[in-house]
Amino acid sequence: MSTQAIGSTTGTAIPDFYVREEEHHADGGSTMLGFWLYLMSDCFIFAVLFATYAVLGNSYAGGPGPRELFELPLIALNTAMLLLSSITYGFAMLTMAQGRQAATQGWLAITGLFGLGFLGIELYEFTHLIAAGAGPWTSGFLSAFFTLVGTHGLHVTFGIIWLVTLMIQVAQKGLIPANRRRLMCLSMFWHFLDVVWIGVFTFVYLMGVL
Repeated sequence: MSTQAIGSTTGTAIPDFYVREEEHHADGGSTMLGFWLYLMSDCFIFAVLFATYAVLGNSYAGGPGPRELFELPLIALNTAMLLLSSITYGFAMLTMAQGRQAATQGWLAITGLFGLGFLGIELYEFTHLIAAGAGPWTSGFLSAFFTLVGTHGLHVTFGIIWLVTLMIQVAQKGLIPANRRRLMCLSMFWHFLDVVWIGVFTFVYLMGVL
């Protein structure tokens, strides 16, 4: 990198404030660090949503509360689906490490099906609550509930779209280093959503009903 240049007319040294030649970096070398930074920002978002729910969780405005609204067996089934999807993604990572492309694709497909099942139950819960007159506009409690659970659901939706995209890339290019790195990033994202949902299930549903 040049640190200074000579002025064409005055002959004075002019500082060089930019890099003329970029340093070489390994392909994807900063991907994992950047993704960890993204996950930390997502942690902050969910922390704010949990704090909001903690403040508004008892603001029923004369309307129904968690005991009247939540179907705990259905939510337990939904939780099991997401936990199983995290396990099947773990199997996908194991088969990826062994270089078994077909098995990796199969486990990813099963993971996606569990994710779709989770979203289906969540959409059923939302439509059921709204049909019963318990929409997000009903009370502060329901506003905070729909925002927290809905934000998590949007993340799962994005994760499924990302999963399908990676399955297409693996089918086209195989388990090349770039695809392995992307699958590892999605693995961290998927397990992160699993941990967040355990917090939702415990803090929102279990404590609300019990």
